[in-house]
Amino acid sequence: MGIAAASAGVPVRRAAASGWRPSRPVRLVVPAPPGGITDIGARLLAAHLQESWGQPCVVDNKAGGGGVIGTQDFLRAAPDGHTMLVGNIGPQATAYSLFRNLPYTADAFAPTSGLIRGPNVLVVHPSVPATSVSELVALLRRAPRSMNYGSSGIGQSPHLAGVWFLQLTGTEATHVPFRGSAPAMTELLAGNLQFMFENLIAASQHIQAGRLRAIAVTSATRSPLFPDLPPLRDTAPDLAAYDVSTWVALFGHAAAPREAIISWNAEARAMLQSPQTVAQLRQAGSEPHVAMPEEFAAFVNAEIGKWREVIRREGLVLEMN
Repeated sequence: MGIAAASAGVPVRRAAASGWRPSRPVRLVVPAPPGGITDIGARLLAAHLQESWGQPCVVDNKAGGGGVIGTQDFLRAAPDGHTMLVGNIGPQATAYSLFRNLPYTADAFAPTSGLIRGPNVLVVHPSVPATSVSELVALLRRAPRSMNYGSSGIGQSPHLAGVWFLQLTGTEATHVPFRGSAPAMTELLAGNLQFMFENLIAASQHIQAGRLRAIAVTSATRSPLFPDLPPLRDTAPDLAAYDVSTWVALFGHAAAPREAIISWNAEARAMLQSPQTVAQLRQAGSEPHVAMPEEFAAFVNAEIGKWREVIRREGLVLEMN
């Protein structure tokens, strides 16, 4: 995501005093590999906490199973506030509707704080005669299933972004899933795919070089990195409800002390309001997601409900491996 030295040099903005502080080192479980946006969010928070609390904060990457392995590892820890989960839209929102046999439910968690939100971008191959969303929709309606779109895998956020777009516009295209976004991007650049929803930063170099044409962002507002790109929801009445962001957030155990959740939230908000953190995130095409626990819980519930309907309508059902 291009955030340099995410684990160091974060100036500490002190949180308001809270009744709970850790009595020993704390652990942030990350259900994703190092280097991605979820890991970056965890390391930004860990650097802040070590300064603010004076306790070591370990970032523990537990990747695999679409985030389920790390999530289960977190749930096995003692619910005393010393182990928290830095999760994301996959295992903490879409997975509840995607997987038939998911080994946990949403009520196992205490949504604690947002951390990062960022848009995807709708890009087309230059050979596609569409310079706007309306032109792309017209092409899709004129010749249903004549276009292919790729994603990093079935049920991943870019795939679901495409599914919802097609549902709202009443159009059809053929989904081609890959094992990760890199091979999907390779096929799009080669012209074997016609369009794709992709992380804004991952696509930005190809957009700037003219190898891809960007026509809209998926978030509700414009991105500072590409301010000329409209949000999809502003391009047609059919898309007025469309709002898709990749997000990273902090979760506690449902049985954790309320005082611990409040304290973690205060520290996360203090970190996110640091000018340096804001600048780092915006440079990477993302925004800080500042929210109180109740506000953030409402956001998570809305995300779960939104994707439940999209997934149900598409008929997507996956089995845990």
